[in-house]
Amino acid sequence: MAKDRKIDMVILGLLAHENLSGYDIKKRIDNSISFFWKGSFGSIYPSLSAMEKDGLVQKADTGENSGGREKICYSITPDGKNALISWLEDTKAVNDLKYETLLKLFFGGVTDVQTSINTINAFENEISASLEMLKMYQANLSKVLDNKDHIYYYLTVSFGVETYEGYLKWCEEAKEMLGKLS
Repeated sequence: MAKDRKIDMVILGLLAHENLSGYDIKKRIDNSISFFWKGSFGSIYPSLSAMEKDGLVQKADTGENSGGREKICYSITPDGKNALISWLEDTKAVNDLKYETLLKLFFGGVTDVQTSINTINAFENEISASLEMLKMYQANLSKVLDNKDHIYYYLTVSFGVETYEGYLKWCEEAKEMLGKLS
């Protein structure tokens, strides 16, 4: 079933708001939820194809062309909306934490301390850039909280801000602790 593939739920959630092409879905993922969920063209297009076969999405006629080719957009079907709602109502969620930075740090004793500090610095730079973007989203969303969907977006962005600020605090503490080993 589609709810076993989380990318399907991401796609259905995005299509619940508007008809989108595979390219547009990728752009929405990259621009709105990439701080907590990733998606690639290699997962989006097979999911769209499978969900179309399952009757969860359908091609929507746009009449648009992109580079001489017809732009193929998809819309959510009633069955797709029901699958999305069923997934949303299921309180079980897998919240895996997979950070290669932490994996490298866990095994950091194999090499010199500076290697681990460099890894933390790279992580810190990445998080700092993402945090700046999240704070911009948070500020913009705080002005439009009269829209129900914006409240949900705001909550996820606020979670990201709080989490990333915690990551930066950890980076400073970790580098200080590792610095004492030198």
